[in-house]
Amino acid sequence: MISVRLVRAFVASAVTEIGESNLPAVLEKAGLVPADLETVDSASAADLYARFQQALRLFYGRGARGILLRVGHAMWERLLKQASLKEKAELEIARRLPVPARRRRMLDLLAARLREGGGCARVHTLDLDLLLVDACSAAASGQQENAPICHVTVGLIQAALLWAAGQEVDVEETACKATGAPDCKFKIKYGGM
Repeated sequence: MISVRLVRAFVASAVTEIGESNLPAVLEKAGLVPADLETVDSASAADLYARFQQALRLFYGRGARGILLRVGHAMWERLLKQASLKEKAELEIARRLPVPARRRRMLDLLAARLREGGGCARVHTLDLDLLLVDACSAAASGQQENAPICHVTVGLIQAALLWAAGQEVDVEETACKATGAPDCKFKIKYGGM
C-alpha cells in the first residue's frame, strides 16, 4: 500500500523532527523498537507507517498535528533530494508550466509517488480546486479515529505545491479511512489564485 522509499523518507523526517532522544518513548507507545525503523521492507511498510504516526499522535496529543505536518514538509524535501534523474526532469518540466497547469501536474506526480508500492491515489478537478483521493491511505491502515488523521499527507501536498508554484495552498482532509470513509480525500483550495 506504500513504497519503502516513502516510508524511509517519513521515518528519517520524523526522527529529525522529534529528535533521537524522544524516539524510544514515542516508539514504545506503538510497541515498536528502533530496529523496526531500520528493517522496513515492502511487507511491513504500511503497518510501520501507520503505527509510527499513531505513536506520534498518542505521545504528542494535540501537538501531533503540527509535528506531522512538518514531517510531511520535510518528507518532500527528502524526496526531492533522493529523486532519480528522470523524476528530477519531470519535476523541473512541471515547475515550468503555467501556474494552474503546474499545480495539477505536481499533484499528478505526487499521486504517482503515493501509488508506488501498490498505493492507489488519483487527482480530480473541482472547478477551481483540486482533489487528491487516496483509496489505500497507508496512514489510516488499521486506524479508527473520530477525525481525519492523514496530517503527513497534508504536509506533503502543501510542500509539493509550495515548491512547484511558490504559493501556499489550503489543504483540507475532507474524508479519512480512519473515520470510516471509503477513501482519504484531500481538497486543495485555490479560490481566485
